[in-house]
Amino acid sequence: MTAPPDFLLGCNGRGAQASSIASPVSLREATIDEQFRMVKESGVFDYFDRLPLRSELDSYLVAIDKYQLPVHTGSWFYRLGRDDALLADNLILCKEVGAACHNIMTFTRHADGHVLTDDEIVRHYVDTYEAGMKLGVEPSFELHVNMWTEDFRRVTPIARRIEGQGIPFHFTMDYSHVAFKIGNAREQDLSGVREDVESGRLILDPFEDDSLCDEWLDLGIVRWTQLRTVGPNQPMNLWCPNDPEAPPGDTLAYGPHARGIQYPITRPAPGEWHSPWHAYMIEPSKEAIRKVLRHHAAHRSSRLRYITTEMINLPDYGLGAKYNLFEQNVACARFIRQTWADIQASAPAAGH
Repeated sequence: MTAPPDFLLGCNGRGAQASSIASPVSLREATIDEQFRMVKESGVFDYFDRLPLRSELDSYLVAIDKYQLPVHTGSWFYRLGRDDALLADNLILCKEVGAACHNIMTFTRHADGHVLTDDEIVRHYVDTYEAGMKLGVEPSFELHVNMWTEDFRRVTPIARRIEGQGIPFHFTMDYSHVAFKIGNAREQDLSGVREDVESGRLILDPFEDDSLCDEWLDLGIVRWTQLRTVGPNQPMNLWCPNDPEAPPGDTLAYGPHARGIQYPITRPAPGEWHSPWHAYMIEPSKEAIRKVLRHHAAHRSSRLRYITTEMINLPDYGLGAKYNLFEQNVACARFIRQTWADIQASAPAAGH
C-alpha cells in the first residue's frame, strides 16, 4: 500500500518570542527577521506559519529567502457582512507570500448581530473555496472559541452538506478549544453543549471512544491540526493585563482575566507561571495529537497536510506569562516529531 503523504510542521509566528521573567510574554513582538531566524535555527520546523499584513509582505519575502524558510499557511479571523473584502485580499496575500492554505476563523455572529445560519456558513465556505482555488489557495475552517465552530455540534452536519456538493471540507482541528472545556461547566455553557456533555451524547475527552476527536477524524476532514497544550478546566490567564487594545477575537470573558486556553507543555521554573503545574493536565492535548498521527499513519487517504504549534502571545493564551514562549513551541514540535517516529516504527503498512 502507498503510505500517506508526510505532513509539514510549522510554528505560529505569534509564538516566536524569547520571553522570560525579565521580559514576559508581550504583544510587542520581535522583528520579522528575528522571528524567522528563531524558527529556522531551532531545527525542528519545516516552515513559518503566519499571514503577513500587506505592509509586511516585502519583509516576509526577504526573510523567506534569507533563511530558506517558506510560509505554507496563514490564518485570519472574519466577521461576515464586514470583512468580505478583507478575506478576498488575504487570499491574494496568501498566494503572494507562497502559502497554499488559508486558515479561516469566522465569528458566530454576522455584522448585523444575528447568529450565522448553516446555510450562510455553507455558502461562505463554498464561495471562499471557489475564490481561493482560482489562486491555488485552499481554505480550511478552524475549530475556535468565539467562532461558529465553538458550538461543536455544527461542524459535522455542515461538513457533510459541503462534501455532498462534491467540494472537500477542509477542517483545522485545534483540539485545545475542546480540551480546555473538559470539566468546565461555564465554558461548556458558552458552547451550548453542557447538557449534551452531561448526558453523554457528546464526548470531549479524546481518551474516550467516540469523542469529538474521533468523530472528526473518521469524517476524513482534518487538513490541518494544531498543538497548543491546555488543561481540562485549567486556570484562567491570571497574569493577562486588562489591555483595551488587545487584538479583536480574544474576548476577555472574565473581567480582568482572559480565558485560559494555554497550559505549558514543560514545567515552568519558579516564578514563570501563575499556577501550579501538573504533567497529567496536558495529556488530553497530547492524546488528540497521537490520535491524529495514528489515523494519518493508518489511512493513505488521509488529508492531513499541516501541523502547527500554537503556544502564542494573545490574551486568552500566554500574554503575561514569564516562561520562554518559543521554547514551549520547540517542545511541542519535538513531541510531535517523536510521536510520529514512534508510530511509524510500530505501525503496519498504510491501509485503506
